[in-house]
Amino acid sequence: MPEGLTPAFLTGLLRAHGALPESGSVVSVEQSQIGAGTGMMAELARLSLMYSGDAGAAPPTVVAKFSSQNPTNRDIAMSYNLYEREARFFQEIAGNISTQTPELYFSGFKGDRFLILMQDLANYEVGSQVVGADQRQTELAIDALVALHATYWDKTDGLDWVPAIADSYHADNMVSFCEIAGPVTQERFSEYLTSDYGKYFERFSAALPRLQAYMNERPKTLCHGDFRMENLLYGRGEQTGEVVVIDWQGPLLARGMNDVSLFLAQSTQTAVRESTERAMIERYVEGLSANGIKDLSIDSAFEEYRFSILYNWVYVTVVAGTLDASDPTAYAWMAQMVARQSAASDALSTYALI
Repeated sequence: MPEGLTPAFLTGLLRAHGALPESGSVVSVEQSQIGAGTGMMAELARLSLMYSGDAGAAPPTVVAKFSSQNPTNRDIAMSYNLYEREARFFQEIAGNISTQTPELYFSGFKGDRFLILMQDLANYEVGSQVVGADQRQTELAIDALVALHATYWDKTDGLDWVPAIADSYHADNMVSFCEIAGPVTQERFSEYLTSDYGKYFERFSAALPRLQAYMNERPKTLCHGDFRMENLLYGRGEQTGEVVVIDWQGPLLARGMNDVSLFLAQSTQTAVRESTERAMIERYVEGLSANGIKDLSIDSAFEEYRFSILYNWVYVTVVAGTLDASDPTAYAWMAQMVARQSAASDALSTYALI
Protein backbone atom coordinates (compact mmCIF):
# COMPACT_ATOMS: atom_id res chain seq x y z
CA MET A 1 0.00 0.00 0.00
CA PRO A 2 1.29 3.53 -0.71
CA GLU A 3 2.57 5.35 2.37
CA GLY A 4 1.82 8.90 1.23
CA LEU A 5 -1.97 8.79 1.55
CA THR A 6 -1.96 10.63 4.86
CA PRO A 7 -4.90 12.54 6.39
CA ALA A 8 -3.21 15.86 5.60
CA PHE A 9 -2.55 14.88 1.97
CA LEU A 10 -6.12 13.69 1.43
CA THR A 11 -7.54 16.75 3.14
CA GLY A 12 -5.73 18.95 0.62
CA LEU A 13 -6.89 16.94 -2.39
CA LEU A 14 -10.53 16.77 -1.32
CA ARG A 15 -10.63 20.48 -0.53
CA ALA A 16 -9.06 21.31 -3.90
CA HIS A 17 -11.72 19.20 -5.61
CA GLY A 18 -14.49 20.99 -3.70
CA ALA A 19 -15.68 17.82 -2.00
CA LEU A 20 -14.54 18.90 1.48
CA PRO A 21 -15.24 22.32 3.04
CA GLU A 22 -12.33 24.34 4.39
CA SER A 23 -13.72 23.80 7.90
CA GLY A 24 -13.44 20.03 7.61
CA SER A 25 -10.40 17.76 7.75
CA VAL A 26 -9.56 14.10 7.24
CA VAL A 27 -8.29 12.80 10.60
CA SER A 28 -7.76 9.09 9.88
CA VAL A 29 -7.34 6.78 6.89
CA GLU A 30 -7.74 3.00 6.76
CA GLN A 31 -6.56 1.20 3.62
CA SER A 32 -7.66 -2.18 2.27
CA GLN A 33 -6.63 -3.78 -1.02
CA ILE A 34 -9.34 -4.53 -3.59
CA GLY A 35 -9.35 -6.17 -7.00
CA ALA A 36 -6.38 -8.48 -6.38
CA GLY A 37 -5.45 -10.38 -9.53
CA THR A 38 -7.88 -8.59 -11.84
CA GLY A 39 -5.99 -5.37 -12.58
CA MET A 40 -2.51 -6.19 -13.83
CA MET A 41 -0.87 -2.82 -14.52
CA ALA A 42 -1.93 -0.96 -11.38
CA GLU A 43 -3.28 -1.65 -7.92
CA LEU A 44 -6.40 -0.57 -6.09
CA ALA A 45 -7.11 0.25 -2.46
CA ARG A 46 -10.26 1.37 -0.69
CA LEU A 47 -9.62 4.26 1.69
CA SER A 48 -12.05 4.59 4.59
CA LEU A 49 -11.95 8.19 5.84
CA MET A 50 -12.88 9.78 9.14
CA TYR A 51 -13.44 13.54 9.33
CA SER A 52 -13.48 16.29 11.91
CA GLY A 53 -15.36 19.58 11.61
CA ASP A 54 -17.78 20.15 8.76
CA ALA A 55 -17.29 17.28 6.31
CA GLY A 56 -20.04 18.54 4.01
CA ALA A 57 -20.67 15.99 1.25
CA ALA A 58 -17.17 14.49 1.45
CA PRO A 59 -17.22 10.74 0.72
CA PRO A 60 -16.79 8.20 3.56
CA THR A 61 -14.71 6.03 1.24
CA VAL A 62 -12.71 6.60 -1.95
CA VAL A 63 -10.76 4.28 -4.21
CA ALA A 64 -7.07 4.91 -4.83
CA LYS A 65 -5.42 3.56 -7.96
CA PHE A 66 -1.64 3.55 -8.04
CA SER A 67 1.36 2.03 -9.81
CA SER A 68 1.76 -1.74 -9.83
CA GLN A 69 4.12 -3.07 -7.18
CA ASN A 70 4.96 -6.02 -9.46
CA PRO A 71 8.22 -5.05 -11.24
CA THR A 72 7.40 -6.98 -14.44
CA ASN A 73 3.95 -5.51 -14.83
CA ARG A 74 5.13 -2.04 -13.83
CA ASP A 75 7.88 -2.05 -16.47
CA ILE A 76 5.39 -3.09 -19.14
CA ALA A 77 2.99 -0.35 -18.00
CA MET A 78 5.75 2.22 -18.41
CA SER A 79 6.66 0.95 -21.89
CA TYR A 80 3.09 1.70 -22.99
CA ASN A 81 2.80 5.03 -21.09
CA LEU A 82 -0.25 3.59 -19.34
CA TYR A 83 -0.06 5.80 -16.27
CA GLU A 84 0.14 9.00 -18.30
CA ARG A 85 -2.66 7.84 -20.58
CA GLU A 86 -5.09 7.19 -17.74
CA ALA A 87 -4.25 10.37 -15.88
CA ARG A 88 -4.74 12.45 -19.01
CA PHE A 89 -7.94 10.61 -19.92
CA PHE A 90 -9.53 11.78 -16.69
CA GLN A 91 -8.05 15.25 -17.01
CA GLU A 92 -8.96 15.86 -20.67
CA ILE A 93 -11.54 13.38 -21.99
CA ALA A 94 -13.83 11.96 -19.29
CA GLY A 95 -15.92 15.13 -19.16
CA ASN A 96 -16.61 15.01 -22.90
CA ILE A 97 -18.18 11.55 -23.17
CA SER A 98 -21.55 10.21 -22.05
CA THR A 99 -20.10 6.81 -21.15
CA GLN A 100 -20.32 6.60 -17.37
CA THR A 101 -17.00 6.81 -15.51
CA PRO A 102 -16.29 7.15 -11.77
CA GLU A 103 -16.36 10.62 -10.23
CA LEU A 104 -12.79 11.86 -10.01
CA TYR A 105 -11.17 13.52 -6.98
CA PHE A 106 -7.56 13.58 -8.20
CA SER A 107 -5.50 12.41 -11.19
CA GLY A 108 -1.75 12.77 -11.56
CA PHE A 109 1.47 11.07 -12.63
CA LYS A 110 5.22 11.65 -12.56
CA GLY A 111 7.53 9.06 -14.08
CA ASP A 112 6.47 5.67 -12.78
CA ARG A 113 4.50 7.22 -9.92
CA PHE A 114 0.79 7.42 -10.57
CA LEU A 115 -2.27 8.16 -8.47
CA ILE A 116 -5.96 8.45 -9.14
CA LEU A 117 -8.52 9.06 -6.38
CA MET A 118 -12.03 8.29 -7.47
CA GLN A 119 -15.54 7.44 -6.40
CA ASP A 120 -16.03 4.17 -4.54
CA LEU A 121 -18.56 2.13 -6.50
CA ALA A 122 -18.82 -0.73 -4.02
CA ASN A 123 -22.58 -0.87 -4.56
CA TYR A 124 -21.97 -1.89 -8.19
CA GLU A 125 -21.20 -5.45 -9.33
CA VAL A 126 -17.72 -5.91 -10.76
CA GLY A 127 -17.80 -7.82 -14.03
CA SER A 128 -16.15 -11.24 -13.91
CA GLN A 129 -14.21 -12.41 -16.93
CA VAL A 130 -14.03 -15.86 -15.38
CA VAL A 131 -17.83 -16.15 -15.35
CA GLY A 132 -18.24 -14.10 -18.52
CA ALA A 133 -20.90 -11.64 -19.63
CA ASP A 134 -24.48 -12.79 -20.08
CA GLN A 135 -26.71 -11.35 -22.79
CA ARG A 136 -27.92 -8.32 -20.82
CA GLN A 137 -24.42 -7.47 -19.60
CA THR A 138 -23.18 -7.69 -23.17
CA GLU A 139 -25.94 -5.39 -24.43
CA LEU A 140 -25.05 -2.79 -21.79
CA ALA A 141 -21.38 -3.07 -22.75
CA ILE A 142 -22.20 -2.47 -26.43
CA ASP A 143 -24.29 0.57 -25.50
CA ALA A 144 -21.40 1.97 -23.45
CA LEU A 145 -19.11 1.59 -26.46
CA VAL A 146 -21.60 3.38 -28.70
CA ALA A 147 -21.60 6.31 -26.27
CA LEU A 148 -17.79 6.44 -26.29
CA HIS A 149 -17.16 5.87 -30.00
CA ALA A 150 -19.88 8.19 -31.29
CA THR A 151 -18.35 11.21 -29.55
CA TYR A 152 -15.02 10.92 -31.38
CA TRP A 153 -16.10 9.13 -34.57
CA ASP A 154 -13.74 10.44 -37.27
CA LYS A 155 -13.04 13.42 -34.99
CA THR A 156 -9.81 12.56 -33.20
CA ASP A 157 -7.88 15.78 -33.85
CA GLY A 158 -6.34 17.12 -30.67
CA LEU A 159 -5.75 13.67 -29.21
CA ASP A 160 -2.10 13.54 -30.26
CA TRP A 161 -1.07 12.02 -26.92
CA VAL A 162 -3.31 9.00 -27.56
CA PRO A 163 -1.37 6.44 -29.62
CA ALA A 164 -2.82 5.05 -32.82
CA ILE A 165 -3.17 1.31 -33.21
CA ALA A 166 -0.61 1.52 -36.07
CA ASP A 167 2.59 3.53 -36.59
CA SER A 168 3.06 4.35 -32.90
CA TYR A 169 5.06 3.21 -29.89
CA HIS A 170 2.00 1.18 -28.89
CA ALA A 171 1.96 -0.61 -32.23
CA ASP A 172 5.71 -1.27 -32.18
CA ASN A 173 5.52 -2.69 -28.66
CA MET A 174 2.63 -4.96 -29.57
CA VAL A 175 4.62 -6.41 -32.45
CA SER A 176 7.81 -6.96 -30.46
CA PHE A 177 6.11 -8.27 -27.33
CA CYS A 178 3.91 -10.60 -29.38
CA GLU A 179 6.91 -12.31 -30.93
CA ILE A 180 8.38 -12.92 -27.47
CA ALA A 181 5.09 -13.88 -25.83
CA GLY A 182 3.80 -16.39 -28.39
CA PRO A 183 5.77 -19.41 -27.14
CA VAL A 184 5.03 -18.48 -23.50
CA THR A 185 1.30 -18.24 -24.21
CA GLN A 186 1.34 -21.66 -25.85
CA GLU A 187 3.16 -23.17 -22.88
CA ARG A 188 1.04 -21.52 -20.18
CA PHE A 189 -2.37 -21.97 -21.77
CA SER A 190 -1.98 -25.01 -24.04
CA GLU A 191 -5.16 -26.66 -22.73
CA TYR A 192 -7.23 -23.60 -23.69
CA LEU A 193 -5.80 -23.03 -27.17
CA THR A 194 -6.90 -24.84 -30.29
CA SER A 195 -4.23 -26.22 -32.63
CA ASP A 196 -4.69 -23.33 -35.07
CA TYR A 197 -2.89 -20.92 -32.75
CA GLY A 198 0.41 -22.74 -33.02
CA LYS A 199 -0.17 -23.57 -36.67
CA TYR A 200 -0.71 -19.94 -37.72
CA PHE A 201 1.29 -18.01 -35.12
CA GLU A 202 4.34 -17.25 -37.26
CA ARG A 203 2.19 -16.11 -40.19
CA PHE A 204 0.04 -14.03 -37.85
CA SER A 205 3.07 -12.43 -36.23
CA ALA A 206 4.53 -11.53 -39.63
CA ALA A 207 1.19 -10.05 -40.73
CA LEU A 208 0.78 -7.78 -37.70
CA PRO A 209 1.90 -4.52 -39.36
CA ARG A 210 -0.59 -5.12 -42.19
CA LEU A 211 -3.37 -5.92 -39.70
CA GLN A 212 -2.52 -2.81 -37.70
CA ALA A 213 -2.75 -0.70 -40.84
CA TYR A 214 -6.23 -2.10 -41.47
CA MET A 215 -7.33 -1.38 -37.90
CA ASN A 216 -6.00 2.17 -38.32
CA GLU A 217 -8.09 3.05 -41.39
CA ARG A 218 -10.69 5.79 -41.18
CA PRO A 219 -13.15 6.34 -39.75
CA LYS A 220 -11.22 5.99 -36.50
CA THR A 221 -12.43 6.86 -33.06
CA LEU A 222 -11.32 6.86 -29.45
CA CYS A 223 -11.22 3.29 -28.16
CA HIS A 224 -10.97 2.13 -24.58
CA GLY A 225 -8.28 -0.37 -25.57
CA ASP A 226 -8.83 -2.81 -22.68
CA PHE A 227 -12.58 -3.26 -22.78
CA ARG A 228 -13.15 -6.45 -20.78
CA MET A 229 -15.43 -7.61 -17.96
CA GLU A 230 -13.23 -6.62 -15.00
CA ASN A 231 -13.28 -3.06 -16.30
CA LEU A 232 -17.07 -2.79 -16.21
CA LEU A 233 -19.15 -2.21 -13.09
CA TYR A 234 -22.82 -3.13 -13.37
CA GLY A 235 -25.51 -1.35 -11.39
CA ARG A 236 -27.64 -3.03 -8.75
CA GLY A 237 -30.86 -1.89 -7.09
CA GLU A 238 -31.67 1.66 -8.15
CA GLN A 239 -28.72 1.61 -10.55
CA THR A 240 -29.95 -1.47 -12.40
CA GLY A 241 -29.42 -0.99 -16.12
CA GLU A 242 -26.34 1.16 -15.67
CA VAL A 243 -22.74 0.29 -16.41
CA VAL A 244 -19.69 2.28 -15.32
CA VAL A 245 -16.47 1.84 -17.30
CA ILE A 246 -13.16 1.93 -15.43
CA ASP A 247 -9.45 1.38 -16.14
CA TRP A 248 -8.72 3.93 -18.85
CA GLN A 249 -4.99 3.19 -19.03
CA GLY A 250 -4.97 2.09 -22.64
CA PRO A 251 -6.96 4.53 -24.82
CA LEU A 252 -6.25 4.05 -28.51
CA LEU A 253 -7.13 5.64 -31.82
CA ALA A 254 -8.50 2.83 -33.96
CA ARG A 255 -11.55 1.42 -35.64
CA GLY A 256 -14.28 1.17 -33.04
CA MET A 257 -14.67 -2.51 -33.76
CA ASN A 258 -11.40 -3.05 -31.89
CA ASP A 259 -13.28 -2.63 -28.60
CA VAL A 260 -16.39 -4.49 -29.75
CA SER A 261 -14.47 -7.59 -30.80
CA LEU A 262 -12.34 -7.54 -27.67
CA PHE A 263 -15.44 -7.77 -25.50
CA LEU A 264 -17.56 -10.15 -27.56
CA ALA A 265 -14.79 -12.62 -28.32
CA GLN A 266 -13.04 -12.56 -24.94
CA SER A 267 -15.52 -11.55 -22.22
CA THR A 268 -18.96 -12.64 -23.43
CA GLN A 269 -19.84 -16.22 -22.56
CA THR A 270 -19.22 -18.36 -25.64
CA ALA A 271 -22.78 -19.71 -25.81
CA VAL A 272 -24.16 -16.15 -25.55
CA ARG A 273 -21.81 -14.90 -28.25
CA GLU A 274 -22.77 -17.75 -30.56
CA SER A 275 -26.50 -17.07 -30.21
CA THR A 276 -26.45 -13.25 -30.24
CA GLU A 277 -23.31 -12.28 -32.18
CA ARG A 278 -25.00 -10.83 -35.24
CA ALA A 279 -27.61 -9.09 -33.09
CA MET A 280 -24.87 -7.43 -31.02
CA ILE A 281 -23.16 -6.10 -34.14
CA GLU A 282 -26.54 -4.80 -35.33
CA ARG A 283 -27.06 -3.14 -31.92
CA TYR A 284 -23.72 -1.38 -32.26
CA VAL A 285 -24.38 -0.19 -35.82
CA GLU A 286 -27.91 0.97 -35.01
CA GLY A 287 -26.64 2.76 -31.89
CA LEU A 288 -24.12 4.69 -33.97
CA SER A 289 -26.81 5.46 -36.54
CA ALA A 290 -29.01 6.93 -33.80
CA ASN A 291 -26.08 9.25 -33.04
CA GLY A 292 -25.92 10.45 -36.64
CA ILE A 293 -23.21 8.04 -37.85
CA LYS A 294 -24.54 6.43 -41.01
CA ASP A 295 -21.36 5.22 -42.74
CA LEU A 296 -21.26 1.67 -41.33
CA SER A 297 -23.48 -1.09 -42.67
CA ILE A 298 -24.21 -4.24 -40.70
CA ASP A 299 -22.50 -6.47 -43.28
CA SER A 300 -19.34 -4.37 -43.43
CA ALA A 301 -19.34 -4.10 -39.64
CA PHE A 302 -19.46 -7.86 -39.33
CA GLU A 303 -16.45 -8.24 -41.61
CA GLU A 304 -14.61 -5.61 -39.54
CA TYR A 305 -15.55 -7.68 -36.51
CA ARG A 306 -13.93 -10.81 -37.96
CA PHE A 307 -10.73 -8.93 -38.85
CA SER A 308 -10.70 -7.33 -35.42
CA ILE A 309 -10.94 -10.70 -33.69
CA LEU A 310 -7.99 -11.86 -35.73
CA TYR A 311 -5.98 -8.78 -34.84
CA ASN A 312 -6.82 -9.05 -31.16
CA TRP A 313 -4.85 -12.26 -30.90
CA VAL A 314 -2.01 -9.80 -30.36
CA TYR A 315 -3.78 -8.52 -27.23
CA VAL A 316 -4.35 -12.07 -25.98
CA THR A 317 -0.77 -13.07 -26.68
CA VAL A 318 0.84 -10.05 -25.04
CA VAL A 319 -1.38 -10.25 -21.94
CA ALA A 320 -1.13 -14.02 -21.52
CA GLY A 321 2.53 -14.30 -22.44
CA THR A 322 4.19 -11.30 -20.77
CA LEU A 323 2.23 -10.45 -17.62
CA ASP A 324 2.66 -12.25 -14.32
CA ALA A 325 0.07 -15.05 -14.25
CA SER A 326 1.17 -16.54 -10.92
CA ASP A 327 -1.86 -15.15 -9.08
CA PRO A 328 -4.68 -17.75 -9.38
CA THR A 329 -7.29 -15.07 -10.08
CA ALA A 330 -5.18 -13.58 -12.86
CA TYR A 331 -4.54 -17.00 -14.38
CA ALA A 332 -8.24 -17.88 -14.28
CA TRP A 333 -9.43 -14.82 -16.22
CA MET A 334 -6.56 -15.07 -18.69
CA ALA A 335 -7.45 -18.71 -19.32
CA GLN A 336 -11.06 -17.81 -20.12
CA MET A 337 -9.90 -14.97 -22.36
CA VAL A 338 -7.76 -17.45 -24.32
CA ALA A 339 -10.49 -20.10 -24.48
CA ARG A 340 -13.20 -17.73 -25.69
CA GLN A 341 -10.92 -16.07 -28.25
CA SER A 342 -10.02 -19.54 -29.56
CA ALA A 343 -13.66 -20.53 -29.88
CA ALA A 344 -14.59 -17.30 -31.68
CA SER A 345 -11.62 -17.55 -34.04
CA ASP A 346 -12.48 -21.10 -35.03
CA ALA A 347 -16.21 -20.40 -35.43
CA LEU A 348 -15.59 -17.39 -37.71
CA SER A 349 -12.56 -18.86 -39.58
CA THR A 350 -10.57 -15.74 -38.77
CA TYR A 351 -7.16 -17.30 -39.48
CA ALA A 352 -8.23 -17.56 -43.12
CA LEU A 353 -8.06 -13.74 -43.23
CA ILE A 354 -4.28 -13.64 -42.76
